[in-house]
Amino acid sequence: MPSIHDFETWEPLLRVLRAGNAESLAAPGGHVAGRIGFGSWSVPMPQRFPSPGRALQAEDMQDEFDAVRRVQGALSGIGADDIAFTAEIEPDGRAVLHLHGPSAAVEPGIGNAHPGALVLVEGAVPEPWRRLPEPAPGAVPSPTADPAWLERTLRERIPDAIGATEAEIAAAERRLGLALPDELKALYRVTRAHWADWGDDYEAAERVFGAVGCELLSLDEIYVADAAARPCPWEFAATEAVVTPPDAAVQGVVGSPGWIAFGDNGGGDRIAVDLTPGPRGHMGQIVMLSHEENIGAALLADSLTDMVAHRGPSHVRRRRADESAAVAWVNIRSLASVQAAAHPELEVLHIGVWEGEPLSLAPVVGLPRLRALTAYPGTLADPLEIAKLTGLEYLELGPEQWRVLLDAGAVPRGLLAAAIEVHGTQHPLRIVDLANEILALWDRPPITVTVLEGHLGPVG
Repeated sequence: MPSIHDFETWEPLLRVLRAGNAESLAAPGGHVAGRIGFGSWSVPMPQRFPSPGRALQAEDMQDEFDAVRRVQGALSGIGADDIAFTAEIEPDGRAVLHLHGPSAAVEPGIGNAHPGALVLVEGAVPEPWRRLPEPAPGAVPSPTADPAWLERTLRERIPDAIGATEAEIAAAERRLGLALPDELKALYRVTRAHWADWGDDYEAAERVFGAVGCELLSLDEIYVADAAARPCPWEFAATEAVVTPPDAAVQGVVGSPGWIAFGDNGGGDRIAVDLTPGPRGHMGQIVMLSHEENIGAALLADSLTDMVAHRGPSHVRRRRADESAAVAWVNIRSLASVQAAAHPELEVLHIGVWEGEPLSLAPVVGLPRLRALTAYPGTLADPLEIAKLTGLEYLELGPEQWRVLLDAGAVPRGLLAAAIEVHGTQHPLRIVDLANEILALWDRPPITVTVLEGHLGPVG
């Protein structure tokens, strides 16, 4: 296996990048940068066009594919899922390659060579991921719930199914640490949904799925869909907010110790029994957790009996709570001032592209729940006002704003995570150095930089 720290591992990719970026590399300070992971990569290559009358083929980019795969093959040697790089290549072929990371305290960047969120406290997760659902002591099952009808109907629909024994159900309950609701027990008494029971007979599996109304997880695969089961990068997770209106059927949490995932809709969205319903929900209602959303769930049916009776959800009742008070956007298209965003319930303040005078944070100083601030570079009149926002746990700023805070010793020490928002052609190594300054304040592992040198020879 090639080593990620051998110049020869990177040489084919550097040749491809030199051919595609000759002009930018020749400019003062010219460099190329990117990121390569096991399942994806982002490298700066000009768009390739096929010859007239012909579609672009994989072989038209075979040189790039082969070069990237060589690097991917070496990734496992450092125990990392991806690696970022910056390279300077001289006209005579001399090349200096800088490999950034990994660091246990830094999440991967998305789509470029810059670091992702800096996790300043080991194991820290954003507030929505720490939020448990509110107790629902008055919640009762839906009138449609009927475990006996459910079991009888499923036996009629799939008479050849192999059901779980009481011992197997008890083992699942011990594994999960909670008792399964009666409807779910009734379902698995009819079919334990083991692929081995179907003998790789897809038609048999489809008959079971059709009878239930979803792709069923086996009894051994059902799990508690709590917040930990729904991971999300800090830069997205920190800016979510848990909001549950008083008339909501489903609580707006990330996950719940009372969400028992038992199925899938066939498109990657999990289906679960909900034992912690919202104020207007029913105990044991069926909800769907979208793989395209980080938080909340949609109501599918009032009970498992109801879902099976209709051989699937009769309708999806998706209601995302109004977050206007908890999450505010100040930019040229949304709110016109920080003052307009100020509200006692405000948790997340985004300041985006702005064409007017830089903005003051004074209107939001002292708000009791403000925990996350993101500010587009150049939008703050005085970055030092950030020090007055004593409840911040996440802060995302441009490099110049971070520089002001660092030089003044004013970085909020209550932060759990931070991010550097980069626009334009900032050199990745300067951003790495800045990130390491921030990490050092919490004595967190720095982003390592490994330098490799070699010679690509003359062009052509």
